Amino acid sequence: MELLLPGLGYFLYMLIAFIIVMVILAKFAWKPILKMLNDRETGIAESLSAAEKARHEMASLKSENEQLLLKAAEERTLMLKEAKEAGDKIIAESQEKAKAEFNRIVADARLVIDQQKNQAMIDVKNRVGDLVVELSEKILRRQLQDKSAQEAYINDLVQDVKLN
Repeated sequence: MELLLPGLGYFLYMLIAFIIVMVILAKFAWKPILKMLNDRETGIAESLSAAEKARHEMASLKSENEQLLLKAAEERTLMLKEAKEAGDKIIAESQEKAKAEFNRIVADARLVIDQQKNQAMIDVKNRVGDLVVELSEKILRRQLQDKSAQEAYINDLVQDVKLN
């Protein structure tokens, strides 16, 4: 039992040694340990607040990204619409130009055809006139081979001229 119940002397020495160790620890070790614990607690709190802040920033960035995506989709839709309208406009203008060019070509072709038709008519009339003159000349030569028939024909022509 002596081991379990120490004597008063041992108890006093242990108590003095304990108090000395407590004073030394209080003076030199507890302040740095408490400071380190406070620093660690502050660091953990700051890390938690920084993590919370980062989470909020990520949420806001995600929201901004979604808004940017929506805006980009709207702009893409608008650009596609404008491109389609521009394409339709270019096609319409091309069709109008082609139609105008077609009408101009048709008008030019009709003008050329009319000119060629008129030229052909003039050529036909001239040719017909030449043929009539040739035929008339041949007919008159045959009919007017004798002198008396020529004189009678001239007299008839003179009388017709006087009547008109």
